[in-house]
Amino acid sequence: MTRGDVTDTEWELIEPHLPLGVSGPIPDLRNQFNAVMWRFRTGSPWRDVPVEYGSWSTVYDRFRAWAGQGVFEDLMNAMIGEAAARGDVDLGLVSVDSTVARAHHHAAGMVVAPGRLEELERAVTEEKGLRERGKTHR
Repeated sequence: MTRGDVTDTEWELIEPHLPLGVSGPIPDLRNQFNAVMWRFRTGSPWRDVPVEYGSWSTVYDRFRAWAGQGVFEDLMNAMIGEAAARGDVDLGLVSVDSTVARAHHHAAGMVVAPGRLEELERAVTEEKGLRERGKTHR
């Protein structure tokens, strides 16, 4: 086990939420899970996944399968539920995204008279209808 790999206690919580393949040998899911987590922890390209985790393409294929099946979302929800059941959840510490989306400075504080706003909304609706019918020059 390398630094950053899941511990035995963590694995006991994670393993039941990972699907097994329908055929073939059962893969070392823990090793593949650790490889996926290593890749996202480091931000490295898939081809740079250390060889002790196995073939990078196998790890990538496993990640794509899990992502497509919603395994990571289900796992996250299960871990939040487990922490909530233990009373270990402090959602005050959650930050989904800290980026900023700025509007153009001309959009800040614009006031439109109610009658004018209705005219603009009608014009937009008409324009959308014309575009759908292919009657504009754009």
